[in-house]
Amino acid sequence: MKNSTDTIQLVVDDPWLTPYNQDIKDRMNRFYDAKKNIEAAAGSLAAFSDGHKYFGFNYDASKKGWFYREWAPAAYALFLIGDFNGWNRESHPLTKNKDGNWELFLPDAEYDKTFVHQSLVKVHVHAANGNHDRIPAYIKRTIQNEETKVFSGQHWAPTNLFKWRDKEFSAQQTEMPLIYEAHIGMAQESEKVGTYVEFTKNILPRIKKLGYNTIQLMAIAEHPYYGSFGYHVSNYFAPSSRFGTPEELKMLVNEAHSLGIAVIMDIVHSHAVKNFDEGLNQFDGSDYQYFHEGGKGYHDQWDSRLFDYGKWEVKQFLLSNLKYWMDDFHFDGFRFDGITSMLYYHHGIFESFDHYDKYFKFQTDWDAINYVTLANDLVHSLKKGALTIAEDMSGMPGGCRKPEDGGLGFDFRLGMGIPDYWIKLLKHTRDEEWDIHALYDVLSNRRWKEKTICYAESHDQALVGDKTLAFWLMDKEMYWHMDEEDKDFVIERGICLHKMIRLITLSLGGEGYMNFIGNEFGHPEWIDFPREGNNWSYKYARRQWSLVDNEKLKYRFMNNFDAEMMKLAQKHILLNSSPAQQLNMDGDNKVIIFERKNLIFVFNFSPLRSIFDYRFPIPQSGVYKIVLNSDAPAFGGQNRIDNKMDYISQMIDGKNYLSLYLTNRTALVLEKVK
Repeated sequence: MKNSTDTIQLVVDDPWLTPYNQDIKDRMNRFYDAKKNIEAAAGSLAAFSDGHKYFGFNYDASKKGWFYREWAPAAYALFLIGDFNGWNRESHPLTKNKDGNWELFLPDAEYDKTFVHQSLVKVHVHAANGNHDRIPAYIKRTIQNEETKVFSGQHWAPTNLFKWRDKEFSAQQTEMPLIYEAHIGMAQESEKVGTYVEFTKNILPRIKKLGYNTIQLMAIAEHPYYGSFGYHVSNYFAPSSRFGTPEELKMLVNEAHSLGIAVIMDIVHSHAVKNFDEGLNQFDGSDYQYFHEGGKGYHDQWDSRLFDYGKWEVKQFLLSNLKYWMDDFHFDGFRFDGITSMLYYHHGIFESFDHYDKYFKFQTDWDAINYVTLANDLVHSLKKGALTIAEDMSGMPGGCRKPEDGGLGFDFRLGMGIPDYWIKLLKHTRDEEWDIHALYDVLSNRRWKEKTICYAESHDQALVGDKTLAFWLMDKEMYWHMDEEDKDFVIERGICLHKMIRLITLSLGGEGYMNFIGNEFGHPEWIDFPREGNNWSYKYARRQWSLVDNEKLKYRFMNNFDAEMMKLAQKHILLNSSPAQQLNMDGDNKVIIFERKNLIFVFNFSPLRSIFDYRFPIPQSGVYKIVLNSDAPAFGGQNRIDNKMDYISQMIDGKNYLSLYLTNRTALVLEKVK
């Protein structure tokens, strides 16, 4: 039903949006109209999103055979080719219907011995751009020839159906997601491409032990260039074969669920690889089948094609893609990449979002907004507890509000300004000059009622050309001074700040938290995928677990602290709570103190000042104990504070105070015990 109220709830909550009430109402009504049209045509949004059950290769039990269907309205002719027919480009033509869909039926009686599981296939397309062999758009597996490096589609129809055992799994813990961002290929220590099986065996237990409740998997959809980090997708329904088989990916998700861990997918619907041979570009001979025509359909900075979200068939393709990953692989949700690029025709390039007009009045792509709202509506209808996260740097008002409130329906947005701030601070500001008020503002500044995933660093900060926080803090000294017996000031400072930066980000920065694989223990160096410039080396496209497993090295201190942070957050359901309450800001001593979820967080960022009898106000009188101390020996600290002490509040001038010995570069968390 269209919204007919005078004022949208989003506007009620943010009166600064009052001049845009009609714009937001129009945004809502566009969504309701689009959903109504879909329901009228398909019966429901979920049924509309079953495109993968019609297009591509689907078995018809009643007719006893395989249908192959393709949407290619501008093509002149289509022919199915593969090893089943000796790659004959004329013997198996498809028939076109009035909707621009092409179809071919392969009865078992003729093809049960030739068109089989793992048959290699392509479709030969006659079109305005010539005659070309292409990979079917809805293909569910592609493989690359090791010698020629050419990709082909592969008919994937194993006789033994995968047996799921996650029926009892509930993704409700994603109400407070503690996310471990990971890449299958670079997750192993060996200098090679890792596999789904290796990740399941070697990495899942580490994630469970650390205490994360959600895994975010990158680079799952097939992409021709490994070094793209999975962001130049070619085959949207095909899990990358370089990591293993679809069943092995299912095993990974199944095992994660058995450990109580949700699995979300890094989905890339913001653009597509421009490659002609592997992808969708000019599939039917036109420039405008899946994408906008001309320059509007090309992203200059990403060198990729841009979807036309207003087109019926494109919406069905992308929505079906979401449903496919959830139905067939049991993913628990998605982190949507490149949302800013989708929402605006300028793609956020060289654009500062410093006025509300820029969200509603200039270059807003209403078709894209409609699509992401439909996508969120679909995902949440398919699975209770499903999680959607927007990678949006623009801060679109209502991005993480429900459609009925005037929003786009995401559960969380990434707090992208936080890691940028940390890198900028470490690069340009001496420790003695840190502005704790600016730091607090960056971490606490977010839209009311819109949840944020906070993080100190992700894969973006680890790529070659930049540095991880650990490397910004310790740099080359990590090569020589990480032995536990080696006392080095640079390393000591780095480990102290690494722990503090993570804890204050977790506790102050949002309603969810994310870490990139290996960064919990300060993984050294950067990420650099094999390429011509590094002689196709895998040296920097892996994770060196032996560093954290070595009891003589200091990496384990940061790892131990990360695990205790997760334990603290889980025990107190810390992030599924109201924002922090500021208690004390001391610029001279670089001290920040706040309360959240009945815990007192104390940070002394001073490089030099340790203060006896440091007093500060607290909300409640009582007896407090330290429940996390970054200066403890288990975390590489100097053990200057006794965790066993009781801290009893004092009443001074009608207010409750606590007094602590507050050592430099230390973070403490206290809990009221009496």
